[in-house]
Amino acid sequence: MKYKKLISFLAFFLAVLSVYGQNPFVLKSGEPVTIACGNSEEEVVHTALNLLNRDVESVFSTRIIVTPESKKGMIIVGTIGQSDLIDKAGVDLSPIKNKKEAFLLAVSSTGKLVIAGSDKRGTAYGVMELSRLIGVSPWEWWADATPAKKEIFQLPASYRNMQSPSVEYRGIFINDEDWGLTPWSWQTYEPSDVKGQIGPKTHERIFELLLRLRANTFWPAMHGCSVPFYFTPGNKEVADKFGIFIGTSHCEPMMRNTNGEWKRDGVGEYDYVHNSAHVLSFWEQRVKEVAGLDNLYTLGMRGVHDGAMNGAKTIEEQKAVLTKVLRDQRDLLTKYVNKDVTQVPQVFIPYKEVLDVYHAGLQVPDEVTLMWCDDNYGYIRHFPTAAERARKGGNGVYYHVSYWGRPHDYLWLGTVHPSLVYQQMSLAYERGIQKMWILNVGDIKPAEYQVELFLDMAWNLEAVKRQGVVAHQRHFLEREFGKNRADRLQPVMQEAYRLAYIRKPEFMGNTRTEEKDPKFKVISDLPWSEQEINERLAAYRQLSDKVEQEWRALPAQKKETYFQLVKYPVQAAAQMNNKLLTAQLARRGKADWADSDRAY
Repeated sequence: MKYKKLISFLAFFLAVLSVYGQNPFVLKSGEPVTIACGNSEEEVVHTALNLLNRDVESVFSTRIIVTPESKKGMIIVGTIGQSDLIDKAGVDLSPIKNKKEAFLLAVSSTGKLVIAGSDKRGTAYGVMELSRLIGVSPWEWWADATPAKKEIFQLPASYRNMQSPSVEYRGIFINDEDWGLTPWSWQTYEPSDVKGQIGPKTHERIFELLLRLRANTFWPAMHGCSVPFYFTPGNKEVADKFGIFIGTSHCEPMMRNTNGEWKRDGVGEYDYVHNSAHVLSFWEQRVKEVAGLDNLYTLGMRGVHDGAMNGAKTIEEQKAVLTKVLRDQRDLLTKYVNKDVTQVPQVFIPYKEVLDVYHAGLQVPDEVTLMWCDDNYGYIRHFPTAAERARKGGNGVYYHVSYWGRPHDYLWLGTVHPSLVYQQMSLAYERGIQKMWILNVGDIKPAEYQVELFLDMAWNLEAVKRQGVVAHQRHFLEREFGKNRADRLQPVMQEAYRLAYIRKPEFMGNTRTEEKDPKFKVISDLPWSEQEINERLAAYRQLSDKVEQEWRALPAQKKETYFQLVKYPVQAAAQMNNKLLTAQLARRGKADWADSDRAY
């Protein structure tokens, strides 16, 4: 027994000596950062290095120098199978081999930081992980979250950080962009003579955000107000630059924005019963054009824009047409993309009336991902059966934190409760929805926190579960505003989400969207007592006062971020409630109309 104890002690002593004899990885303010990275790396890796350069300059007031020589690099960056540099770096790469989009950060015995990826995206995410570690927010640009300056940053000699995604395809859908992203893009951010154009400069900012959030998939804007993604030169090229898979929504098969493109490129009616040759040619043009790029092909067919297909009336007729559509679409993929069509990423989305056709027995090829949807208000309508879970193509989900449509929209403020997102997406994963997660984000800006929560869960669900949704939100606030302010702000945000869960600010007029009955177009009373109204107004008043108090104490460099993420969302919701609930009381002589006018 004493010999075993002696051996254990010696092993421990040698381990301590080993670590003690090694060097930590160190970055210092004003000192150049040399990175060894081979020229054979894919474009997205160099894109990530360019972002890291910007981040290092912000934090340390210095720049990175990229060299292909490992001896000169403080940081060694490389992809398995692409780089000899990481093979010789003295770090065990086996934990990430044969994984998709995995990365490893490890400090070598000489104090160098090795960033290795299992593929091009894994390496890029590893580079972006260093940005996170030095204190750069994913919302650095989108919420003006300027990182704090640092004099020094260290990782210990024993440091290891290995990550890989829970969900294979993770991303966002820009939708209902009419009032925000589209006019801002073509009128302000990249002015254009083409009305409604969202160009490559705007998409570069979107894709930068996705790369920082470790997302890899994008469904472009598709409303009539926006120029279709592929009609604008440079858009598809910038997607490749950031390693982004381009997909399309439930009514846009074969990489076509049918709503915006059929009127230019289509011939006759968009009808596969009476005009299949022209419709098939319409799809074929785009598949030929993008065949070599990273795409997720949506299969099937609906109407031109979020409506039932033309030419087939009954469910059985629609099933017959969709069966032919699926066969013909896959023939195009076999011809232009890959002779083995089972290797082409494909998705079928049983949304609205298509769900009825699917339930009527439509046969979807086994390797095609089935994507399920929520009810537009955050509750998933269908979870996979045992047979659906066993499919080779797996299952996906299309989820909303922004919505336009019946019975009411919520596009203005990001008020979907984080606990609802967490509960529903955890349940989705547990029930086999693990292949693809797409989030309808509207214009991005109203829903920053929900976007981050959703994509963090898609990246590493177990990590978010261990942390818990409340702690996750706390980390978000602490990263942006510091520990002390996070202590005070989290109860404010939790209460704001709770009040909005009872009734969203957009719903306070008791009206409805796209409702034929004229009574729902007129603002009317909510079924709340005077006491309930006063209690709700008092609760919002308290929140608004607390938010204003923090605003006054904030340093100047944090005011922009605070306004976007806290002040405007909370105080705007408070004033919308004040405007309409005070009016409801005033109609009964219980309040002053001037208070409602002031809120307006």
